[in-house]
Amino acid sequence: LTAGLAGADLANIINEAALLAGRNNRKTVTHKDLLEAVERAIAGLEKKSRRINPKEKKIVAYHESGHALIAEVTKGAKKVSKVSIIPRGLAALGYTLNTPEENKFLMQRHELIAEVDVLLGGRAAEEVFIGEISTGAGNDLERATDIIKSMAGMYGMSEVAGLMVLEKKNNTFLNGGTTKEYSEKMSEDLDNFVKNLLDERYKAVLETLRTYNGAIEEIVSELFKTETIEG
Repeated sequence: LTAGLAGADLANIINEAALLAGRNNRKTVTHKDLLEAVERAIAGLEKKSRRINPKEKKIVAYHESGHALIAEVTKGAKKVSKVSIIPRGLAALGYTLNTPEENKFLMQRHELIAEVDVLLGGRAAEEVFIGEISTGAGNDLERATDIIKSMAGMYGMSEVAGLMVLEKKNNTFLNGGTTKEYSEKMSEDLDNFVKNLLDERYKAVLETLRTYNGAIEEIVSELFKTETIEG
């Protein structure tokens, strides 16, 4: 569950788990403490006191079910360890935890596309099952866009720039960021590539969700009863 985290992240998680055990008057840290500590690190504290209305709860349930189902049926996607519609942190009304099956240091093109598909699954589920989209997918769309831009601009995974690198990583120790050096024409081609690939993947995700509509309804029904489903 902690694949990809840095040493400092792991130290914070262990410390948080120890605090959780202490608050419950236990002298040993349990597996449950560690899982809760990981979720706090990733998604923030549970906010069960934050009451969301039934309409929003329905939207969140379908949104998270969309993420979860696409992750389960897409080759190269990280599998689901948990789906929840319990609010966490400052903004999350629900969340889906995806974990790799092993530590990975490289990502292939199909795995990046799979990550884009999973990110689009939430918004697509709203469109298919609610009939209208909400503001809940803003961060998902931003991350999906960044992945596709990186594919074309940094990893040579498109015909737009071929093997030419469009974005150079600066020294991350000194403010970080990237440097972009390319023509207006290339910028326009890149915009079209990103837009067209997002549209293509979104259509594929919509089709998958319609195919598995029965499974989505089952997940949503279970979420309304229990609020959390383990992977």
